[in-house]
Amino acid sequence: MDDGIRNPAATEAFRAARDHLLAHEGDLTGARQLPRPDLTRFGGPGRFNWALDWFDVLAAEEGSAERVALRVVDLDADGTLTSETALTFRRLADRSDRTANWLRARGVRRGDRVLLVLGNRVELWEALLGAIKLGAVVVPATTLLSADDLADRVARGRVAHIVAESELADRFAAVPASVTRIAVGEPRAGWLDFADAANAPSGFEPDGPTSQDDLLLMYFTSGTTALPSAVAHTHASGPVGHLSTMYWQGVRPGDVHLNISSPGWAKHAWSSLFAPWNAGATVLVVNQPRFAAGPVLDQMVRCGVTTFCAPPTVWRMLIQERLDRWRPVVREAIGAGEPLNPEVIEQVREAWGVTIRDGYGQTETTAQIGNAPGAPVKPGSMGRPLPGWTVLLIDPTTGKEVDGPGVDGEICLPAGADQIGLMAGYVRDADGPPVPSTAEDGLHHTRDIASRDADGYFTYVGRTDDVFKSSDYRISPFELESVLLEHPAVAEAAVVPAPDPVRLAVPKAYVTRTAGAAADRETARSILAHVRDRVAPYRRVRRLEFVDELPKTVSGKIRRVQLRAQTPAASEFTEDQLFGGARE
Repeated sequence: MDDGIRNPAATEAFRAARDHLLAHEGDLTGARQLPRPDLTRFGGPGRFNWALDWFDVLAAEEGSAERVALRVVDLDADGTLTSETALTFRRLADRSDRTANWLRARGVRRGDRVLLVLGNRVELWEALLGAIKLGAVVVPATTLLSADDLADRVARGRVAHIVAESELADRFAAVPASVTRIAVGEPRAGWLDFADAANAPSGFEPDGPTSQDDLLLMYFTSGTTALPSAVAHTHASGPVGHLSTMYWQGVRPGDVHLNISSPGWAKHAWSSLFAPWNAGATVLVVNQPRFAAGPVLDQMVRCGVTTFCAPPTVWRMLIQERLDRWRPVVREAIGAGEPLNPEVIEQVREAWGVTIRDGYGQTETTAQIGNAPGAPVKPGSMGRPLPGWTVLLIDPTTGKEVDGPGVDGEICLPAGADQIGLMAGYVRDADGPPVPSTAEDGLHHTRDIASRDADGYFTYVGRTDDVFKSSDYRISPFELESVLLEHPAVAEAAVVPAPDPVRLAVPKAYVTRTAGAAADRETARSILAHVRDRVAPYRRVRRLEFVDELPKTVSGKIRRVQLRAQTPAASEFTEDQLFGGARE
C-alpha cells in the first residue's frame, strides 16, 4: 500500500528493471532495451528511497530475508582469521532501523550532511543505510585523509554531523564545535558513542517522502591534478543508476561478491553497496592490516566467492603469486578503477579459466562502458556502452562526433533524463545547489580519450591531461604501460613526457620492479629492448627510471602530474646510452 512515504510502485519499477537486466545476461542488445522512462520517473510521483523501497523489501521477502547480506572477515598481519561477522538482510535492516532512530534522536535531520570516515566494518553499512533512511546526505571519506583534508570536507560539504573511527578523533580538533561528533570504536571524550545505537528502538518510521531527485551522496574526487571536486548524486543517480554496474559485474541473487576497495571512494559504493544489493547478493569484506595476495586468495576459496572486483593494482599483485595454486569458484572477474593491461588478463585466464572483464566509469557516473558478461572480450578494450547509457566520442578540436572507427575522441555523455546514472552536478558553493556538469553543447565531458572500433568496442587512450605529442605523434601513456607490464621485471609502470631537444618530448617510463629484478643497466636495456620490439619507432620509450614506488592518490590512482614535474634522477637510463645513440 502506498502510504505517501514508501512507494511500492517505485519498488516494482525498480524490480522490473533489475529483472530485465538479469534475464538478459549475455545479451547486451536486449539488456539495453531497459524500460528507462518508467525507471526514471517510476510511473508517477517520483518518490524513491533505496534503503526503504528496496533493501528493506529484500529483508522482508522469504527468498532473501535470511540470506547473508554482509560478511566481514578480519585477518591479522600473518593472514590468520581473527574475527568474522555475518548479518542477514533481515538482521541488517533491523540494525539500520535502530541506527536511523538513534541518529535522529541525536539531531540528524533530512537533508543534513553526514561525514562518514570509517573503514570496512559493520558500522559503516549500518550508518549508510540508517542515513539513507533518514534522507540525510552522506559524505564518505577515506580514513587516510589528513586533518586539513577533513576540515576541507567539513567546510565545503557543509557537514553537520561526523561519524568517524575513534582513533581519528584528534584530526577533527579544528572542526567547529557545533558539528555533532560520533565515535565508532573506543569511547572518546566529547564524542557520542555509536555503540549506543544498538539499544535504540526498532521499527523506523520515516518523517516524510524522499524524492528521487533529493541529494543522497556527496563524493570528493581523488584530485589527481587539482583540488578534489565535490560530486553530488541523488537517490536515483546513485542506487538506480548502479543497475548498469550490477549488469556489468554479472552479479546475481545469492552470489558472494568480493570487492577490493577502500571506503570513502565512489567505487566502494559501486561494488560494496549498490550493485551487489541491487542483485540481492552477499557483500564480502576481507580486512587486512596491509594487503597481501595470498591470504585474500585463501578467503576467496573458503568463503566461496563467485564474483570478484579489484583495481588493476591488486590484479597486478595477485599475478605475482602462483594463481593456479588456488581454485576459487569465481564465475565473474572484474577490473575497475583504471584500465587493465592485456598481460594481466591473459595470466588470470591461464590460471583460473576466467576472463577479467574491464569497464569504465567515473565518480560522476555509474558504470558507463563495460565488457558485458557472456559477450566476447577484445584484448585491451574496455567494452561497449552499458544499459542506460548513450556514449559519444567527440573531437576536442571541432566539437563534433568523430567520423569512423579507430579515431580518437573524448568520451562524452548527452545530458538527459534517460542518463539516470549521471550525477546531479558539482557542489561549487557550500550553500547552493549542485551545478550541472553539462557544457554549452549539452554534454558531460569526461576528459578521457578513447577510440571505438567497427563493432562498437571502446579502447581507452588516456586522460586529456596525460596524452601528449612526440614529433607531432600522439602518445598514449596507457598503451606503452601495457607493453611495459608484459616484461617479467616490471611490476608497475607510468609513462610521462620528458623534454627532448629534437622531438620536443619523448616517452619516459617510471618503473617499479618485480621481486628479484635488479635496478641496473642490464635490466633497463632488457625492458627498453622489449618495448622496441613491440611498438613503432615513434612510440618507443626513450628514457627509463627505476623507483621504489609510484606516487598515487589516496584512492590508488597514479599521479602522473607529479612524475612530470620530477627532476630526472642520476640513475635514469636513456635509449642513447643503452643502444649506442641510434635515433630512429
